[in-house]
Amino acid sequence: MKQRKTKIVCTIGPASSSRKMLKKLILAGMNVARLNFSHGTHEEHRKVFERIRSLAKSLNRPVGVMQDLQGPKIRTGKIKGGSLVLKAGEEFVITSRRILGEPGIVSTTYGGIIKDLDKGHAILIDDGLMELKVLGKNKTNLTCKVVTGGILHESKGINLPGVKTRIPSLTKKDKEDLRAGIEMGIDYVAISFVRSAKDVKSLKRELKRLGADVPVIAKIEKPQALEELDEILDACEGIMVARGDLGVELSPEKVPIAQKMMIRKANLKRKLVITATQMLESMTEHPIPTRAEASDVANAILDGTDVVMLSGETSVGRYPVKTVQMMERIAIQAETDYSAEGHSYPKTSSFPDAISESACLAAENLGL
Repeated sequence: MKQRKTKIVCTIGPASSSRKMLKKLILAGMNVARLNFSHGTHEEHRKVFERIRSLAKSLNRPVGVMQDLQGPKIRTGKIKGGSLVLKAGEEFVITSRRILGEPGIVSTTYGGIIKDLDKGHAILIDDGLMELKVLGKNKTNLTCKVVTGGILHESKGINLPGVKTRIPSLTKKDKEDLRAGIEMGIDYVAISFVRSAKDVKSLKRELKRLGADVPVIAKIEKPQALEELDEILDACEGIMVARGDLGVELSPEKVPIAQKMMIRKANLKRKLVITATQMLESMTEHPIPTRAEASDVANAILDGTDVVMLSGETSVGRYPVKTVQMMERIAIQAETDYSAEGHSYPKTSSFPDAISESACLAAENLGL
């Protein structure tokens, strides 16, 4: 089989953290294991990390480990019974007070939400499945109208489209998690909800303080980051096209264009680019992907992504191994077409780069 150039990142979770399953994923083609520090304890992550290192050594396969920091993610608080129902047209309160949620009110992990929002602002919950509109506020509460209802579970993500929050890019939890990751020996660290190059530099200062030199991947999840993408690319070693949260705050029809732009700019600056979120989402429950998903993966590769990432498909899905195998098959086919069609590399900005790329292209054409 033709050797695959595109790398595959697998998110590790309950469905894939056992030694047996990790071995299968490595043999199936996993190049990098992603440890999501939004969930789990340091000890749980450490055990998984050690399993990966041990298996990679015994199988003689290079497998990297990427630590994904939670970042300033805003979530709903705890709810009595675990969930409640939001009905369109009703009033609902979001409070900064530490309370147990119940019908009509829920707390949030971000106390500054009261100051950041005003009448008329939209609040999206659970990846946009539910929407609220702010009617008014006092010192501790936001009174909202439910625009789109649904079942609200605790610890669900809250997005505030168009709002610049005061929450720091690197939280206290992130710093504690980063220290734990460095002690383990992680190979890459991904910073979430990057808004500007300052966020990346903040993480790099913390890495320096810890005496670590680890490549930083900036996750592009905020429309604000798109406006400062060039500066962000200059500050980091790579970016992740994180389409989940980006797709909540950006209109769905704009995401594909934004994705192509991000990949193109990363290629031009010779920075690593990872395309992520819902790439083979249906394989979380089904053994084969939809044709649209296969096209999505292939087109990302044809556009120039270096890495494709699996999230829920491998962390909680029913078919983690089949998903990696499918991702590999799609990648190899896309790469074959990429070469056959004679796609050119992005234009370079330096003479030495142009000579190097010409030499590489000539070698490829000669089959060397």
